[in-house]
Formats: sequence, C-alpha cells, structure tokens
Amino acid sequence: MAEHPSFTLAGLLAVGGTAGYLRTRSTPSLVAGLVLGASYGYAGYRIKKNQDYGIELALANSVALMGSAIVRIVKTNRRAPVPPTLGLTGALATHYYINKFKEFRYGV
Repeated sequence: MAEHPSFTLAGLLAVGGTAGYLRTRSTPSLVAGLVLGASYGYAGYRIKKNQDYGIELALANSVALMGSAIVRIVKTNRRAPVPPTLGLTGALATHYYINKFKEFRYGV
C-alpha cells in the first residue's frame, strides 16, 4: 500500500510540470515535473515489488519536493498558490515516508 502515494505523486508531478510548461513556457517546470515524477514512479515500482531502497527513494523525492518548494516560496514575492501547495505536499509525503521507513526498519 505504501506505493500508492508514490504513484499518485508521480502522475501529479508529471501533469503539473507539463501544465506549468504549457502555461508559462517554463522548461525547468517541465524537466523537474517529469524527472521527479519518473523518480516517484520508480520508487513506487520498487516498493510494490518489495525491492530494496524503494521507501528511501520515495523519502528522498519527498524531501527534494519540499526543499525546492521552500526555495520558491522564499524567492516569490507574489502570492502564487503553487509553491505553498508543493511545499505542503512534499511535507506530507516526507512525514508519510519517514513513518514507513521507521516501520520497515525498526518495526515501529
């Protein structure tokens, strides 16, 4: 079941990055959305197949999503809804995968 958030975030990031590119012609949005989405998809696949480092990869992706959003929130002067939404999503995913990591490693 831990693979579902990864697959969901993979789809949302790929669609969001593509939408950001189509709306503003932002190549970094497209690249980041597709790369991070593919990485989340790969993490979800590894988790589903019970392979090593799937949860760790999903956790790293979540931290990267949250960290990049924080930088964008600080740099943005206007009240754009996307960076805070990405930050909150990254924070929730980070929390989820930290708990899954603890559960997997320590049985907590």
